[in-house]
Amino acid sequence: MSVRLDRIVTRGGDGGMTSLGDGERVRKDDPLIEAMGALDELNAVIGLVRLSGAYGTELARIQNILFDIGAILCIPERNIHADAIEEDLLWLEDQIEQLRDRQEPLKSFVLPGGCSEASWAHMARTTARRAERRLVMLDQPRLTGGMAFLNRLSDYFFVLARHFNGDGKDDILWRPRGA
Repeated sequence: MSVRLDRIVTRGGDGGMTSLGDGERVRKDDPLIEAMGALDELNAVIGLVRLSGAYGTELARIQNILFDIGAILCIPERNIHADAIEEDLLWLEDQIEQLRDRQEPLKSFVLPGGCSEASWAHMARTTARRAERRLVMLDQPRLTGGMAFLNRLSDYFFVLARHFNGDGKDDILWRPRGA
């Protein structure tokens, strides 16, 4: 697929409408546009995680996969081959296990925070959850692979946050009142 953006300012959205990839016009508050916006927000937060300088190749791959999911949303007839999403899921699960294997076992829930890299990874985790909820709201079977990827992605950012926090040594643990 070739992308060419000759104009950025089009004025086409000034009245609250936007165009999908097939030219269909929809309201900007349409649940489909909400889902696309959630993916865009997630991608932007991942850009902030990339500032750490670590895992740049992996994070770039994730960002590209998110654009693939967005393309499925933007062009309703487009579908991603099931083998491609399965390959992405297996790759992401492997990344999760590689990080998790080095980490201290959890003894409590982890509060978002610690170093700045971990904080951004937690932000990416929660943004991935929001994007997943937006895809679920669309209730379309063709999005099942995308929902599964986002579900794993939030797990990835959880273990990445723990990695940035000394593989869990510097995690901020939840301490329930009265405990």
